[in-house]
Amino acid sequence: MSASEVTGAASADTDPSDDAEQRVYSIPGLCVFAFLIGIVAAAGAVVFRYLISTVHNLFYYGTFNYYYDANQFEAPSSFGPLIILAPVIGGLIVVFLVRTFAPEAKGHGVPEVMYAIYHKNGNVRGVVAIVKSLASAISIGSGASVGREGPIIQIGASFGSTLARMLNLVRWQKITLLAAGAGAGIAATFNTPLGGVLFAVEMLLPEVSSRTFLPVVVATATATYIARIALGLDPAFIVPVAALEVHQAVDAVQLVAYAVLGVFAGVASWAFVKFLAWCEDIFPALPGNEYTQNIIGMLMIGCLSYAFFLTTGNYHTAGVGYATIQDILNGTPYTFLLLAVLLLAKIAATSISLGSGASGGVFSPSLFIGATLGGAVGVIGAMLFPEHGFSPAEFALVGMGALVGGATGASMTAIVMIFEMTRDYNVIVPLVLAVAIAVGVRRRLVAANIYTIKLRNRGKPIPTMRHTNMYLVRQAEELMARNFMILPAETPLCKAVVKLGETGAKHVIVSDGTRIAGFVRFGTIPYAPDPDCAQTLHDVMSSDYVIAPQNNILNSIIARMNQRDRSYAIIVDGNAVVPRPDDVVGVIDTSEIASAVVANHYA
Repeated sequence: MSASEVTGAASADTDPSDDAEQRVYSIPGLCVFAFLIGIVAAAGAVVFRYLISTVHNLFYYGTFNYYYDANQFEAPSSFGPLIILAPVIGGLIVVFLVRTFAPEAKGHGVPEVMYAIYHKNGNVRGVVAIVKSLASAISIGSGASVGREGPIIQIGASFGSTLARMLNLVRWQKITLLAAGAGAGIAATFNTPLGGVLFAVEMLLPEVSSRTFLPVVVATATATYIARIALGLDPAFIVPVAALEVHQAVDAVQLVAYAVLGVFAGVASWAFVKFLAWCEDIFPALPGNEYTQNIIGMLMIGCLSYAFFLTTGNYHTAGVGYATIQDILNGTPYTFLLLAVLLLAKIAATSISLGSGASGGVFSPSLFIGATLGGAVGVIGAMLFPEHGFSPAEFALVGMGALVGGATGASMTAIVMIFEMTRDYNVIVPLVLAVAIAVGVRRRLVAANIYTIKLRNRGKPIPTMRHTNMYLVRQAEELMARNFMILPAETPLCKAVVKLGETGAKHVIVSDGTRIAGFVRFGTIPYAPDPDCAQTLHDVMSSDYVIAPQNNILNSIIARMNQRDRSYAIIVDGNAVVPRPDDVVGVIDTSEIASAVVANHYA
C-alpha cells in the first residue's frame, strides 16, 4: 500500500458485533438473570469447597472424604516426608488441565476477569468455570500456597458472561452480569454479601449506576443466602476478643501503633506485588517446558511446608492458611521471630506457586500475610508498652485488612470484608486508619496493584481511574472512522478536494515521507476556490492530535487527549513500533466519541 494515497474503508464506526441482533433487557429483567447467576455462584462455591476437601484428604491421607475444616490444624500426613511430592503431583495435573483446555485458568483469576472486561468485550468462556474449579481445587488441596476466592470469582464471572452471550446482550449488560457473577462468588465463599458487592464495584465495574449496581446486589444477596443454608451462618473466622465489652475509645498509643502497622502493611504489599510479578516472569524463562518449571516451583513449596512441619508441627504455608490465621486470632502465643518468618515464607510460597503455574487466588494469602504482620506488631507493642493493653489478635485482624487493601487497592472492600468475616466492630476505627495508610504507601511505591500489574506487564493495562462509563471500555478499532485518505503534504488543496469527492472520505492524514505530519478536517478549514491551486495540505494541516494503537480503549485515548490538550486521535496498527503513514487504520474525532456516548445511553 502506497503512503502517497490511501483510502480507508467506508464504514465509520462499525462494531464487530451485530448490534441489530443484540438485545437490551430492562433493569428488572436483568435482575432476574442476576438472581439465577447468584444461585449458580452459590452452588459453585459449595461444590468448589467440597472439591478442595476431597482433593486434600486424598493427597494428605489417601482417603476419599469430603470433610475438611480449613480453619483447624490437622494431624500429620499419612505419607510422612513423601508429602513433599504432593504439590508436585498436583501441579503436573493442573498444568495439563490448563494447557489442554483453558490457558486463562492459570494464575489467580481476577486479572483474567479484568482483562475480559477491558479487552475482550466482557467475554469469558464457559469452559473456564469447569477447568478453573478442577485446577484450583487440585492446587489448593495438594498444598500449593494459593487462595480459593480467585477461582470462585472467575467461575461466577464465567457463568455471568456465558449467560449474557447466550442471550446476546449488549456490552454493558454483559459486563454487568459478569461482575454480578464475580461478586456473588466472593460473597458466597466468605459469607460477606456487602464485601462481594464492594469488590464488584471497586475492582470490576467500569460504571457504577443503578443499572449496574442493582443486578450485582441481587446476585450477591442470593448467593450469600443459599451459601448460608448449605455451609452455615458462622463468619469466616471466629474472633474471641470481639466478644469482650469495650468501655473506652482506642488507646492513643495503640492508635499510633495501628498507623505504623499501616505503613508496614503498605511496604509488605509492595513486596508481595513485586515479588509475585517477578516470579510470574522468571519461571516461564527457566529452561524446559511448563511441566519442568512447575516441578521446580512445587518442589520448593513442598519442602517449605514440610520444613515448617518439622519445626512447628504444622504445614503453615500449605493451602489457604486459614488454620494459622485462626490460631493467631484465637490468641495463641506466637513469637515475633516465628510471625516474621511466616510472613516472609507466605509471600515467597504464594509467589512461587502462582509463578510456576498453580491456579488459585491471592486474597487468602494476603489475609495470612496481614495476620502475621499485624500479630508481630502487636507482640512488639505488648513488649514495649505493657500497660496499654496491646492484643496481638486485634493487631492481626487489622493487619489482615491493611494488607488486603494495600495489595489489591480495594480499600472499602478490605474494610467491610474484614468486619463481615470476623464481626468485630471494635476494630473499625483502627482498621480504616491502617487500610488508608497501607493503600497510600503501596501506591507511592508502585502504582499497579497485585491484580493490574500482571496486565500491565502483559502489555494490556487497564485504566487507573476505572469508574467512568461503559462506553469508555470500547476499543478504538470498534468505533474509529475508517473513511480517511493519506496524502503527501505537498498535495494541492484543490486536488485533495477532488479526491475526497471521488472516494467519499471525510478525513485526510498528511504524510511527510515516512512520517505522519498532521491531519486536515475539511469541515473546519476556511477554503475558497483557488484556480492556481497554490495552497497545499501543508498550509492548512493541524498537529492537534495524538497517536494511539487500535487496541487502546476509549478511556485511555480521551485521557491522553486531555493531558496534551488535543481534540483528534490518529489510530495506528497496534504492532507498529514507530508509527508511519502506512500504519494508520482509522481516526477518532468528536463525532466518533459522540456516537459512542449515544449508542451507550440508548442501547
